[in-house]
Amino acid sequence: MSVIRVALIQSELVWQDSAANLQSFEQQILQHKEVQLFVLPEMFNSGFSMDSTRIAETMQGPTVQWMRQQAKQSGAALCGSVAIAAEGQIFNRLLFVTPDGLVQFYDKRHLFRMGGEQQHYQAGAERVIVSYLGFRFCLQVCYDLRFPVFARNQQDYDVLIYVANWPEPRRQVWRTLLLARAIENQAYVLGCNRIGSDGNGLNYSGDSLVVDYLGQIQAELPVRQSGVVAAELNLTALQQFKQKFPAYLDADAFSLTSLL
Repeated sequence: MSVIRVALIQSELVWQDSAANLQSFEQQILQHKEVQLFVLPEMFNSGFSMDSTRIAETMQGPTVQWMRQQAKQSGAALCGSVAIAAEGQIFNRLLFVTPDGLVQFYDKRHLFRMGGEQQHYQAGAERVIVSYLGFRFCLQVCYDLRFPVFARNQQDYDVLIYVANWPEPRRQVWRTLLLARAIENQAYVLGCNRIGSDGNGLNYSGDSLVVDYLGQIQAELPVRQSGVVAAELNLTALQQFKQKFPAYLDADAFSLTSLL
């Protein structure tokens, strides 16, 4: 498939109340039948909480089951992060769930030490690329955005996904880096952030963006407003641009395995 319709859901999150958050997202999903991939914010069922033992679920828990159910009913994939307990650890895990029930995931590599995330969650060890409807998606979470080497396109993906709880005081950094990642990697970038205030007293402006491979904003949501924004990603157009302007052929060679 050369075109995929994606949607970012920008929402206020009820602090550590999974049932309330899932109900809210379900209402948004039901209203957009034409979408093939929904992207939800980081820790979309709880907010960015360091009370990890309280909010963590398992891969067989209610949120993963909800994502599978929503994907099946809507016919669209769902992508968003959740605190997941596995192998004796708790991860900030970005889940990518397709309508056929397949669950793939990426564990956040760069934990936000200024918020103490590394004290409550285990860092991931692998970069993850997911294939869906002919597109290759590189999965990333929030603070990962500040580390371009980890996101460097090895010509193994077409779209970068960033889900976040990125506070409003640093909104310009968020917007700038999303555009930079798109330009330097010659890829589409989907950046989905939350709005409102959390249990830590932090405020969030949203600034959810769909950026194309030229660094141009294709779609965005109004600041501090909840809603859904959709856009079409065109794989053929991306490939034609890279043939015309193959800057990636002059990229510095290095191995990501040495960084992990």
